[in-house]
Amino acid sequence: MAHKKAGGAVTKNRDTHGKRLGVKLYGGQKAAPGNIIIRQRGTKFFPGTGTMLGRDHTIFAIVSGVVHFKQKLGRKFVEIVGS
Repeated sequence: MAHKKAGGAVTKNRDTHGKRLGVKLYGGQKAAPGNIIIRQRGTKFFPGTGTMLGRDHTIFAIVSGVVHFKQKLGRKFVEIVGS
């Protein structure tokens, strides 16, 4: 007589892979144009001077300089200062 006793536990044993989100370059680190600074879902951080927002809300550098984080009116901004 055939049994399928172990099948139920295995079919529900799936999990998704991590999406590697988060801050990639921290404050004080150097950034070159095109470097990804933050990968995020939604706008937890907003782009400041020297940065742009990608289609998937990724913030990346458009100029070279040093990464700087600041807060203004309750929003967190990422900017590139210096050269």
